[in-house]
Amino acid sequence: MKIRAIVTGATGMVGEGVLIECLQHPDVEAVLVINRKPCGITHPKLKEILHSDFLDITPIAAQLTGYNACFFCLGVSSIGMAEADYTRVTHDLTLHVAGVLAQQNPGMTFIYVSGAGTDSTEKGRSMWARVKGRTENDLMKLPFKAAYMFRPGMMKATPGQKNLLKAYKYFAWLYPILRVVMPSAACTLKEVGIAMINAARFGAGKKIIEVKDMVELAKK
Repeated sequence: MKIRAIVTGATGMVGEGVLIECLQHPDVEAVLVINRKPCGITHPKLKEILHSDFLDITPIAAQLTGYNACFFCLGVSSIGMAEADYTRVTHDLTLHVAGVLAQQNPGMTFIYVSGAGTDSTEKGRSMWARVKGRTENDLMKLPFKAAYMFRPGMMKATPGQKNLLKAYKYFAWLYPILRVVMPSAACTLKEVGIAMINAARFGAGKKIIEVKDMVELAKK
C-alpha cells in the first residue's frame, strides 16, 4: 500500500521529524504539509499549502482530497494558558481539521500526536491531560477508516533537524539513560515517524499507541 500523507505541524520538532521519515520512506509516494509559514524543505514528493487559520480550513478543503493518511503533529504547550484557550487551540482546532479531512477522504487513517499521561477519563487534575483526552475520545468517533492516538514520551531528535524545542538541548542527554532504565518512556523521532507510516499501511491493532507500541510498530 502506497501512502499519500498530510502532515501538520511540520515547522515543529515532532512534525519535522515525521516529515523527514515520510520523505525518505519508499512506500510514501506523496506528502502534503499545511503550515502557517514555509517549512523550508523542498522535495519531489512534497507539496505545501500555507494557511493562516487552522480553525477554518474550509477555504482549502478542495485541495485536501486524494490522501489516505494524516499525521497530525500540530500542538502547543499548555504552560500559562487558561483551559478555555487551550481547549480552543487543541481540541476545537484539531476536531475541525479532522472533520474536514474525514469528509474529503473517508478512507483515511488519522494519527494524532497526543502525549504520555493523557487522561482518557477527561476528569483528572491535569488540565492539559483532560483536554488531550477529550480530543482523543472525540477523534475516535469520526468516520475515518482508522484513527490512532500516539502518546510519545521523551523523543530523541533526528540528526539534521532544525526545529527543536528550546529546552531540548538541556534534557537530550537523558535519552540514552531513559532508553535503558525506562524504555517505555523514551523513543526516537525516527521510530515515531516510521510507526505512523506502518500504522497507516498495516493497521495497529489498538487505538491508543504508547511508546512501547511505537517502537514495535517501527520494526514492521
